[in-house]
Amino acid sequence: MGEFGLIRRVTGRYPQGPLVELGPGDDAAVLRAPDGRVVATADMLVEGRHFRTDWSSAYDVGRKAAAQNLADVVAMGARPTALLIGFGAPADLDVAWADGLSDGLRDECALLGVSIVGGDTVRTPAITVAVTALGDLGGAAPLTRSGARPGEIVAVRGRLGWAAMGLAALEVSSAASGPFVDAHRRPLPPYSAGGEARALGATSLVDVSDGLVQDLGHVARASAVRIELAAARVPRDPGVGLAEALTGGDDHAFAATFPADAGLPPEWRVVGEVREGEPGAVTVDGRAFAGGGWDHFGA
Repeated sequence: MGEFGLIRRVTGRYPQGPLVELGPGDDAAVLRAPDGRVVATADMLVEGRHFRTDWSSAYDVGRKAAAQNLADVVAMGARPTALLIGFGAPADLDVAWADGLSDGLRDECALLGVSIVGGDTVRTPAITVAVTALGDLGGAAPLTRSGARPGEIVAVRGRLGWAAMGLAALEVSSAASGPFVDAHRRPLPPYSAGGEARALGATSLVDVSDGLVQDLGHVARASAVRIELAAARVPRDPGVGLAEALTGGDDHAFAATFPADAGLPPEWRVVGEVREGEPGAVTVDGRAFAGGGWDHFGA
């Protein structure tokens, strides 16, 4: 099919939203930015590191690639508007795989009315998907990691530990199945969390992509505070272990800090408090939790 035949085939699958003035097909796309600012983030998925083709379908990989980037935009309190996709693949990859990936990307974006406006393709030894996501703040200030203050509460919205449990099952048997395995293949971020957190008076917000302890550590460092978690309050669905709930990240839940008197709905589960103390420290029941979270360059 060749590079340009692939590009024509893939871009024809992507509808364009009202913010797109010029979509795929030129040297660059043109989008309107109603707020006058653009929220931007990027992430990569590499075959053998983030996914395995014997564990996940191309469609699953597309949904996951879009979801993890859309979640990062939501974590800033912004509305996702567009994605740019970089796709690397071996020259002999079946075109059906590229079709499945494209359909997965498209369907995840459709949940939020997000347009895929362009990208790049390249020949690579292993399948690689690089996504850049853009978003709009709607005139509001971004919800950053640096706003947490002592005396506030920490709450979580979304599932914890499901994807980690699914990964553990697949590592035992590639034929494993069930809801945990489905969660590893295709996350379900609660995309409404960004708007909810802002409306509820959140002072900081973070996408739990690398584990609750690890990602709250980013908040604690940026805010120069200490965060105390209570193990008994960490939401754990039946079958999910405490370690997985604290360190598993691919579910893309959201964690936020709120004033102590914030009236949170039941979807937001209070799991701890913000304290003065060693900046960046996160404790569970008063102790450091061994195991941390995901670190690509960790030991």
